[in-house]
Amino acid sequence: MLLQGRSAVVYGGGGHVGGAMARAFARHGATVHLAGRTLATVRAVADEITAAGGTAFADAVDALDEHAVDEHMGRVTERCGRLDVSVNVISDQDVQGVAMARMTAADYLRPIVTAVTSKFLTARAAARVMVPRRSGLILYFGGTFDWSVARRFSVGGMGVTFDAVESMRKQLACELGPSGVRVVTLRTGGLPETIPAGFEGRDELVGWLTGQTLTGRTATLAEVGELAAFVASDHAGMMTGAELDMSAGTSIR
Repeated sequence: MLLQGRSAVVYGGGGHVGGAMARAFARHGATVHLAGRTLATVRAVADEITAAGGTAFADAVDALDEHAVDEHMGRVTERCGRLDVSVNVISDQDVQGVAMARMTAADYLRPIVTAVTSKFLTARAAARVMVPRRSGLILYFGGTFDWSVARRFSVGGMGVTFDAVESMRKQLACELGPSGVRVVTLRTGGLPETIPAGFEGRDELVGWLTGQTLTGRTATLAEVGELAAFVASDHAGMMTGAELDMSAGTSIR
């Protein structure tokens, strides 16, 4: 298995993307530590993984709380003695569908502050464990923002959020690379499976996302999980500082 004997922490592991990654990591042999603000949500995914024969732990952790993140990392290393993968896909608490001219400053800035703060704290906690071992992967999700989206939809502060996180990824890759720690982003062109059935304008949005691809379909959550597992494996050991595009040609670079 790709990740046999490895240890992975997934912040936001009870959500669509986090759950998909956690299930894939476990299928490929990793011990998975699911962290989220709501214990019941991450526990449900952990129980599912355990029932399928994997090893998973569930912990209530606020990824915006510096002490909570560091304390949880201590528990992770006590359980396994190592950390090989850290990924943070918690909600950025963004507000969309409102034009900038009508937004409050708080609503616009919230996802920027949330994402940068939580990803800084969780990446720092991971780096402090990974650097002494001279190995590990800090995985981001989202990628450089495609500003063509903003021509059709009001995205609030999400464009700035994505680009700020990508700047963090590049800086971390530069600083941690000499210590053997990799930093990679997975970039999709949108995941229709994550859009609630009752979301206003869902059909239009899904149609637009699909229409932007070259293949006529978007990535699935299962594919996100499998690609995350591959990137975390030794097969991708020379990949760092990179944005891995799985947008089906939405953005040709």
